[in-house]
Amino acid sequence: MVGWAIAVHGGAGVDPNLPTERQELAKQLLTRCLNVGISALRSSVSAVDVVELVVRELETDPVFNSGRGSALTENGRVEMEASIMDGPGRRCGAVSGVSTVKNPVSLARLVMDKSPHSYLAFSGAEDFAKQMVSILF
Repeated sequence: MVGWAIAVHGGAGVDPNLPTERQELAKQLLTRCLNVGISALRSSVSAVDVVELVVRELETDPVFNSGRGSALTENGRVEMEASIMDGPGRRCGAVSGVSTVKNPVSLARLVMDKSPHSYLAFSGAEDFAKQMVSILF
């Protein structure tokens, strides 16, 4: 029997310097993401689909500085990045410098699945997102 394991983290972890309430929100989000992943794996969802699903959950919640909660650049812009890999298929996709995409991990997945590239950045990634708009949004 082949088993599975799952680990979810919020980057460098929960900052102990944050107020206690904020630390608890972060821990609750990580627990929710873990449970989403466990449920999907128990339903025989593919590993790469589970990764995308769980990271989308992180990106959609403003608690961590990804997706909706992204930190701003010096110019006051959001510039996000994401990557995803499929080990058995030896495939990967990555994007960086995206600012108009709600879930960068899904755009990275589309780079892996729907393009001849493994990495797109800034205007190239944004142009590709516009081409994929019917799939992405």
